[in-house]
Amino acid sequence: MRDSNGPAARALMVAALALLGAAACSVPEPRGIAFENVTVVDAAHGARPDQRVLVVDDRIVSVAPMASAAGADEAPPAQVVDGRGRFLVPGLWDMHVHFLYDEALTEHMAGLFLEYGITSVRDTGGDMARLAALRARLQDGAEPAPRIFVSGPLLDGRFVVYDGADPGRPPLGTDVATPASAAARVAALDEAGADFIKIYELVMPNVFQALADEARARNLPIAAHVPLMMTADEAGPRVDSMEHLRNVELACAGSWAELLAARQQRITAFEEGRGYDLRRSLHADQRVPAIEAYDESRCATVLAALGDTVQVPTLRLNTLASTRPFDRDDWDEALAGLPEPVAGRWREEAAAIRDGETDPTFADWSLFLVGLMHEHGVPIGAGTDTPIGLAVPGYSLHTELELLVRSGLTPREALHAATVMPASFFAMEDELGTVSEGKLADLVLLEADPLEDIANTRRIAGVMAAGRWLPRD
Repeated sequence: MRDSNGPAARALMVAALALLGAAACSVPEPRGIAFENVTVVDAAHGARPDQRVLVVDDRIVSVAPMASAAGADEAPPAQVVDGRGRFLVPGLWDMHVHFLYDEALTEHMAGLFLEYGITSVRDTGGDMARLAALRARLQDGAEPAPRIFVSGPLLDGRFVVYDGADPGRPPLGTDVATPASAAARVAALDEAGADFIKIYELVMPNVFQALADEARARNLPIAAHVPLMMTADEAGPRVDSMEHLRNVELACAGSWAELLAARQQRITAFEEGRGYDLRRSLHADQRVPAIEAYDESRCATVLAALGDTVQVPTLRLNTLASTRPFDRDDWDEALAGLPEPVAGRWREEAAAIRDGETDPTFADWSLFLVGLMHEHGVPIGAGTDTPIGLAVPGYSLHTELELLVRSGLTPREALHAATVMPASFFAMEDELGTVSEGKLADLVLLEADPLEDIANTRRIAGVMAAGRWLPRD
């Protein structure tokens, strides 16, 4: 009988063990996070059911159907997130926030944004040095933070609206009184790390043009309010985004020329006082008359001029008194995430609005105008003016999306306004805005389909910020 433990058998055993060892050594180390069996939803592709999305470090490395996603030679994921019955969308943006508006909220805002699925924000006005330091500290810190894009201060005229003279209105602005000073202001912001500039309402037309020229020369995007000395169809084509719908009502009025002439005369004659009071009085005197003088043909001409200018309507702010977010069932829960001194103040402000008289003219006009802009192909971006006007950071962006849909956008178009459009503003379409291979891993996992009901963006199961997974539980 042959010896089964002879030299030949032992040699075969050694060879087999060697092959097994080599095979074991060749198994890739687990890496990344995989969302499996999930429906991927974004504005570019719609809904793609039963997908596997693999994230490694801070990038999406693959998006593929489950049936074909995992190859034999692929490293297994270090973590699997069950996506069955769930919907994976790009991280949301808020295109209009102010970190420095309320000092009691500044340190809390980044965490609140992420809690509500907002992974990127545009800060549209504040001290440049403080914002740069805040951004650096948050993005270099141990805790995840949203991406923060900053403009630096509001670039205003000789009289500055947000000059800090009133404790309730912080010093968010700075004066740019002459064209000669415009280039220096923009150059300083560029060198300090600004991502774009923000032009405000009391700037003169020649200064407006000088600011725009210097920003273009430096490849800096431009956000702006419509200057009070100009009309929306004159100023809009020279900038990349317009905020709040403010002053569009004058341009759309049949009596626009008379209203503008009266406005220009008052501004030119203003020699002493506060910029805030001047702006407020002009809006108070002219806004409703301009809306009442709406002219369909004139407005069509205005909107035709804005076809390349993103409108950030902040409907949440414009309709605050009529939509009354403080009457929602989840309002108290949202306030619970704020520092108690802030929450207490806001409860008092909400009570005052409840008890006060409400003129719905501007709120109704804002909803109508966004629908009209949409019909005319004017691009729309989602922003809130957080924390101004009882805007809970993050929470309020979902209200904005709901109001965009009420105005006439589809849920998919509203999602576009909070994902693709802001990425496009910064020419970052190759990095952000959709759930696509190679893009940065800013994602939100939802418990329900936002294309069925945009309010489902509130139903967050978890958030991924730059590849770091933050499950809600």
